[in-house]
Amino acid sequence: MKLQPDTIEALAAHLEACQLEARDTLKITDEHPGMDWDDAYAIQAAILARKLKRGERLAGLKCGLTSHAKMKQMGVSTPCFGFVMDSFAVPEGGEVKASELIHPKVEPEICFVTTKALKGPGCHIAAVLAATDFVLPGIEVIDSRYRDFKFDLKSVIADNTSAARFVVGGQAMRADRVDLRTMGVVMEKNGQVVSLGAGAAVLGHPAAAVAMLANHLGARGEEIPAGTLILSGGVTEAVAVQAGDHVNLRVQGCGSVSLRFV
Repeated sequence: MKLQPDTIEALAAHLEACQLEARDTLKITDEHPGMDWDDAYAIQAAILARKLKRGERLAGLKCGLTSHAKMKQMGVSTPCFGFVMDSFAVPEGGEVKASELIHPKVEPEICFVTTKALKGPGCHIAAVLAATDFVLPGIEVIDSRYRDFKFDLKSVIADNTSAARFVVGGQAMRADRVDLRTMGVVMEKNGQVVSLGAGAAVLGHPAAAVAMLANHLGARGEEIPAGTLILSGGVTEAVAVQAGDHVNLRVQGCGSVSLRFV
């Protein structure tokens, strides 16, 4: 690590304040160009600690930038990992207040819920599928705190991978009863199709993203606990939304899930 503990805490406080107050900031590597990957994840962990201390609960984990479309859109080449809190959760068909966000975008997700713990190193797709209770559709609302959605990978990791809101729903499906690679997704905004894709867009298989998450945590002496909700990453590039928009996601064999922006 390159940053001092007080700097990490200060940056965590700054980024979380930007999230809570819906205000943007320049990417933090502008002032701290020497920060490393451990610094970035330490800042993210400090944000999580701040939320837990206030009584929020961890709702799940997330993989970010796991499709080539998202990597190209964001100008990065490596996936990253973060968390979602219970305060981020939106009920199926529920409302998201656009005024609480800066420049929101939505992306379609295939979500996993584990029935057994997963830990790296050496976690692989088969291990993920064996530990999965079920999969279901989800929409993640991302909202980078960085001005004009411009960042580098270290900055976005520190910013908890732009996590803001999420909704899951539809029909839960046993992972061994569907081919997650060919599972099709259709996302609509205000009744118009805005993105199409299949599970293979996420690292060739969405379970590969979960395996990478388990290996990432394993390198830090942590694991994915049983019963964890995991957002495996956007199947397609993210789509900008604003107040008045209605977003609906259909996932083959798993029904649909939706939310509205007000």
